[in-house]
Amino acid sequence: MFTGIVETTGEVRDVHEAESGRRIHVATDLSGLEHGDSIAVDGTCLTVEETGETIELFCSAETLARTTLSAIESGDALNLERPLAADGRLDGHFVQGHVDATAELIDVEQVGEDWEFTFSLPDDVAHYVVEKGSITVDGISLTVAELDEDRFSVAVIPTTYELTTMNELAPGDGVNIEVDVIAKYVERLLDGHR
Repeated sequence: MFTGIVETTGEVRDVHEAESGRRIHVATDLSGLEHGDSIAVDGTCLTVEETGETIELFCSAETLARTTLSAIESGDALNLERPLAADGRLDGHFVQGHVDATAELIDVEQVGEDWEFTFSLPDDVAHYVVEKGSITVDGISLTVAELDEDRFSVAVIPTTYELTTMNELAPGDGVNIEVDVIAKYVERLLDGHR
């Protein structure tokens, strides 16, 4: 379980295609990572396979089909977050690291000191998204500021803009989206009661 509060960014140093996926080597300043640890990478829960000068992560074919990790290249920056400790603070919202869809950045505009990002909203997850509700974009816990049928906007404060990969996004770029898991549980519980 994660919170969507990105700890740091890492830089992709190498990408190797494998028979059943890809191996990604990421340079990071996160300390204490060990073989077998979970880590959220642009909102995708992956397992640390090796540590050293970089951490090695494996992306399965399923992960590559459902996320933007299929398009990353050497030199790209990625948002990183370690799992929430049982006694830790929940500053964002409950994030599983299970990407629901990918979306595209439509527009970005600076509004005073903040930034407004507008993303496409895939049909298959649109019914889970509500105005003022939580959404995860590339592993970042954000609040939906505006919602239309096929798009949503989020307001990004300067700290988030500076400390995550948000400052590198340009219109047309793809992002990983995870909707609020509570909405999915509510839907499941209500199935058959409508």
